Amino acid sequence: MSSDIDSLLRGAKAYELAKKAIDAMEAHRVWPTAVNFELWLHYVSSKDSEVTQKIASVIESGEQFTEQVGEEIASKHLPSGKLSGELIDAGKSLTEELDSVSRAIESARETSEAYGQQLATASESLQGEDAEAVRVMVETLSAATKRVRDENSALENQLAETTDELGKLREHLEQVRREAMTDGLTNLANRKAFDEALDSACKGPVTLAIVDIDHFKSFNDTWGHQTGDQVIRYVASVIGRVAETGERLAARYGGEEFAVIFPGETPGVALQALEQAREEISSRILKRRSTNEDLGAITISGGIAQKLADETPAMLLERADEALYASKNAGRNRNTLAELDEASKARAA
Repeated sequence: MSSDIDSLLRGAKAYELAKKAIDAMEAHRVWPTAVNFELWLHYVSSKDSEVTQKIASVIESGEQFTEQVGEEIASKHLPSGKLSGELIDAGKSLTEELDSVSRAIESARETSEAYGQQLATASESLQGEDAEAVRVMVETLSAATKRVRDENSALENQLAETTDELGKLREHLEQVRREAMTDGLTNLANRKAFDEALDSACKGPVTLAIVDIDHFKSFNDTWGHQTGDQVIRYVASVIGRVAETGERLAARYGGEEFAVIFPGETPGVALQALEQAREEISSRILKRRSTNEDLGAITISGGIAQKLADETPAMLLERADEALYASKNAGRNRNTLAELDEASKARAA
């Protein structure tokens, strides 16, 4: 749902939606904090969401919508809140496991020290002692040896259990991280994941493509956001297949914009891949799920740029964007390679 809100805030009705949220908060005397603003955006944009139901329940009960109430709803129903909670829980679990291991190691150390002291005492006591005294001492040492063996065995079992728990915890944290880096609507990488991947890819040769759905604003205004989301998911599925090769990464860059990173690949290869995607998308006539009405053909435009020497990710993004707008200005439904000015040619040489 958070990705849907993000799309709405980048669409034609963004300011209208934001104003409705502010007006609703003011009407119920709710401070417009960042958390509250996100919650009330859900409230005014979706009648069926869990957030809307929780806020409506608070309003109907006559309870004051305090910051504490808002934070509680956010922690349970907003992805960012859930993520923070899961990370906190995982951190607590990790601390508990490490404390447990620390206690087991300390216990084993104390037992070993005691055993060493008993051996030293035995060594001194055995000098000049008779057979009975030796027998008693041997029995004492045998019992002490068994205690050390049992303690070490318990420690080994504790370490094995902890290793297993830490493995599960590591898998859980990785799953949480993947969810935090994934766009909820399209299942592509989200903007945060894209930014990190581009920064990393720019340490070497890379080609970047920015793709935009043509005339999406008017399409969204005509058919509504749910149908618009249907189109976004379809285009994302095709763009996603472009990134199934090698080290490529496909991301939802904005509302109806996508990006594909081609590490170590040339603009020609990227252009060929995007042309196949463009032709597949434009060749299909989509239907509205709810009414089976024909939505017509959807087309995309793309801009492709190869990183130049000493070029930053932001500079590369800007050139890919310029190539995208060149595609749109040329009539859309096409892909354009970024042109190089004289300074860029010098850096490329």
